[in-house]
Amino acid sequence: MFLFAATIVLSAFLLFLVQPIVAKQILAWFGGTSAVWTTCMVFFQVVLLAGYAYAHGTTRWLTPRTQSRVHIALLLASLAFLPIIPSAALKPAPGADAAGAILLLLAATIGLPYFLLSSTGPLLQKWVAHRLPEKTVYRLFALSNAGSLTGLLAFPFAIEPFADSRTQSWAWSGAYALFVFACAASAWMAQRAAADAAGDAVPLVGTPRAAADTGPAPTAADYLLWLALAALGSVLLLAATSHITQNIASAPFLWVVPLALYLLTFIVVFEGRGGRGWYDTRWGTLLAVGAAALMASGLTANNAVLDISLAVPLYALGMFATCLFCHGELAARKPSPAYLTQFYLTLSAGGAAGGLFVALAAPHLFNAYYELPLALVAVCALAVWLAWRNRALHGPTVVSLALTSLVALGVTGYLAWDYAKFLRSNAIVMERNFYGTLRVKEGGIGEAQLRRLLHGVILHGEQYMQGARRTEPGSYYSPTSGIGVAVLAKQQRGPVRVGVVGLGTGTLAAYGRAGDTIRYYELDPDVLALARSHFGYLNETPATMEYALGDARLSLERELVAGQPGRFDVLAIDAFSSDSIPVHLITREAIALHMQHLAPDGILAIHISNRFLDLKPVLANIAQAEGLVVRNLADVPNDPAASSTDWVLIARDPKVFAEGDLAARTEPLEPKPEFSLWTDQFNNLLDVLKSRPVEELKRLLGGG
Repeated sequence: MFLFAATIVLSAFLLFLVQPIVAKQILAWFGGTSAVWTTCMVFFQVVLLAGYAYAHGTTRWLTPRTQSRVHIALLLASLAFLPIIPSAALKPAPGADAAGAILLLLAATIGLPYFLLSSTGPLLQKWVAHRLPEKTVYRLFALSNAGSLTGLLAFPFAIEPFADSRTQSWAWSGAYALFVFACAASAWMAQRAAADAAGDAVPLVGTPRAAADTGPAPTAADYLLWLALAALGSVLLLAATSHITQNIASAPFLWVVPLALYLLTFIVVFEGRGGRGWYDTRWGTLLAVGAAALMASGLTANNAVLDISLAVPLYALGMFATCLFCHGELAARKPSPAYLTQFYLTLSAGGAAGGLFVALAAPHLFNAYYELPLALVAVCALAVWLAWRNRALHGPTVVSLALTSLVALGVTGYLAWDYAKFLRSNAIVMERNFYGTLRVKEGGIGEAQLRRLLHGVILHGEQYMQGARRTEPGSYYSPTSGIGVAVLAKQQRGPVRVGVVGLGTGTLAAYGRAGDTIRYYELDPDVLALARSHFGYLNETPATMEYALGDARLSLERELVAGQPGRFDVLAIDAFSSDSIPVHLITREAIALHMQHLAPDGILAIHISNRFLDLKPVLANIAQAEGLVVRNLADVPNDPAASSTDWVLIARDPKVFAEGDLAARTEPLEPKPEFSLWTDQFNNLLDVLKSRPVEELKRLLGGG
């Protein structure tokens, strides 16, 4: 039993540890967006379903000896996938389908190892079920999730801060080889035990010790309810994670927090004396509907932008409470161990269905992120229905739970509708694709008519549609901003060549003159289409315009390999998606790449205005390591059409900052040794978090 339990824990540990390890390595290849993690989760859930189906099928239809031989053969074959380092040959081509490319890459990198890790929990539990009292075998599921939780928490706190990505991959690969040995030994021992007990003519599952262990067969309604509860839990996990990472950063530690809490719910509901778990439907229902209402309130217009110190706890803990309800009600309806693999297979199918809905279906069905408010409404509606049908509760308890859930349903439904109205308010275009949501909003009349492009809740450019201000650069790109000062300084010497990573509305084209060239690098083709069709900067500039679609770093690398460096006088990096940071554009290797595309006296301008992260120490440390000069220009303009900004300007020669506004308005940035030096292999957003929980609470309560 010790070998079986240890193998289950090790498999679960590796199963969830590999997720952030691999996802972080490929994040840079697909624009650094949160959709990369969501798509990875779909792959993990679908392969988990395949692993559970394999466990169910082999224990149902194969003899012990055949099971053992097949499983050991697959384990040995999986060693060919090691080490789990994605091949550079799998980098996406320009215009490639990102979701499909991610799924193919993951299958080629960790497909068979992940499949076998996925099958281990239900497979080994089935092998030992006949040795344990009725339903206590489900405690091994709690043990498995404890291993998964340990693996997840180990990544941001014990692995990522101390080891680069390549070291992580090699260490995981070594641990996987140990798992192969342990799992093969478990398969061999289980086969021997089954053969000794009953011969090779019976399945490996063993025979229940008493008729009571068999229990009634699940009905079609049971399977449907298991599927619905598991799917809803998966939707809540992925939708809450997307909401957090779209507006903060697509970073492993922000992926890990919701997923760790999600796993914790399984431990709570499946662990406990007799396998009954610690969940109770009375307090679980109240906690879930209350959390759903609070999460919905955070979506509405007044609270659309929360500080990270409140936003992450609200949605992470709210997701925990609602998933605890889904999984608690699921565990309360678990069948006899004779139907263990069917139960796990249905649970996994529900998880995969929820993941496919959020990652693949929702972007085509909805023009905004509606899956989270819809899931919150579904939690409250399901709570009403389950409370009313719960025959294990006394009448007054049923009525009070049902009425409370009904009130919560009304409140949550109203807040969800209010959120939808907020998104649609003044919107003339709403679009959604793999990379996120885009809205074009318009307000005002005459010369005050203003059109804006928003990604999520963050402004990505605006333009006055009439009058003299129509062709003036505003928002983050005003003449007093860092990028404005840099471009104007270079234009004093003649025609300029400007590179821009991140298109927005194309506002920087307003600086273009006859003879100038402006080259945009844009990840999302829909942004370019909207900038051309609904804004005038790109169409009306006298400058020569060039466009490169796809991830900017991959495009810049290809141009350098082809012997076509940009030779830019100014290269602007402004590719933030909402407040999410594309880390791969500001690592040491990325800065070195950007500098190779600059003229000898060129300026690299990086937009770092952000509510949640302070990137000044990151860039100061990189500049020192690369022998570059770094300055910061913080702009608080008087013009209401311009936004307050922070731009970091980097150059090779200090003489670049010796004259004009570049000398008068920029300040040196001092490196900070206590901050890590960010590289492609090693970077950690925990270092640069801003957190203002007290001030934020005062603001929300009207006291500051």
